[in-house]
Amino acid sequence: MPSVSAPRTRWALPTSMRLRAWARLMHGAAQAVAKQKLAQAQRLYEQAMVLSQTLYDEVAALPASAPDDHLAAYVVTRLNVAHLHRAMGEPELAGHGLCLAHRALLVLTRDQRVAVGARQAAFRHARETHAALLADVAEQGASANVLHTLRVGGMPLALHDGSTLH
Repeated sequence: MPSVSAPRTRWALPTSMRLRAWARLMHGAAQAVAKQKLAQAQRLYEQAMVLSQTLYDEVAALPASAPDDHLAAYVVTRLNVAHLHRAMGEPELAGHGLCLAHRALLVLTRDQRVAVGARQAAFRHARETHAALLADVAEQGASANVLHTLRVGGMPLALHDGSTLH
């Protein structure tokens, strides 16, 4: 669950500066992936994950109109890290990370202490992680962790080919 006050970290900068720093890290990581420098990409993505986690943790304290950029950074980072894990031959880590991201968003959607706008934004972003989990099942098969996450999420379990999970 996000904390009401953001933790003090080395990222204790204004939000706009942190979002720009996050974007630079993500760009650098994407370039490293494109050059097949996966260890470098992993280091950059780890930094981006720390930063995006602080952005996620702030969502509960934000005005109703502000959480989209925070949650987008959180989700995009997790999706890209999952892609990196697959590229590194670690599909189970990819699925695990997607599960954690999806569950974190679901926590926000159900937390009545969080502003309605933030809960709605979390639901919109949870559709992305939900789709990524379904794609993971289609590519890697249905792991128990992914299936459990999909089932507790309360969203439809239809796959891209029209079949459903049971």
